[in-house]
Amino acid sequence: MSIFDGLKFRKVVSPIHNLDPRIKFIYVIVIFIVAILFNQIIPLLILFFMQLPFVFLAHVQKQWIRSLRGAAFLATFIFVVNILTTYFMSNYTLTAVNVESAAAMTLRFVVLVESFSVFFLTTSPDHLGLALEQSRIPYEFAFAFTTAVRFVPVLAEEAQTIMDAQKARGLELE
Repeated sequence: MSIFDGLKFRKVVSPIHNLDPRIKFIYVIVIFIVAILFNQIIPLLILFFMQLPFVFLAHVQKQWIRSLRGAAFLATFIFVVNILTTYFMSNYTLTAVNVESAAAMTLRFVVLVESFSVFFLTTSPDHLGLALEQSRIPYEFAFAFTTAVRFVPVLAEEAQTIMDAQKARGLELE
């Protein structure tokens, strides 16, 4: 399971899929900015739960959960590094404020993964490229962004194929 599984467009008939890609992109940018602005757990939890109706309306629950599972390792790493850093930087004491700060940082990452996952699961690269061109974004930037969106999942699949081949040969990965 990979975090990149949540970046593959899924053709589904839903109200979220039918939205203009620019609207969805603005939504993701707003979520991104709000997540960066807050350091407390409660507003970040509200952001997390606020996005759940979009996931269910888009009918991409399985892929969305898969992307969150793929991000779980990195989220755990963020939490542990934050805990260790605050522990060693604050004279070897760990307070509830430090744990809350680490949890908020981890939750911020999860909120960002969640919002970008919904965006990429519900936005066709073709429609995204067309919307960028209609927004008068220079063609070079629109092409580069659309190409990246299109090929990141392909590269992730290739990496997974290589890892599976190495495992079949007896190499222990993970």
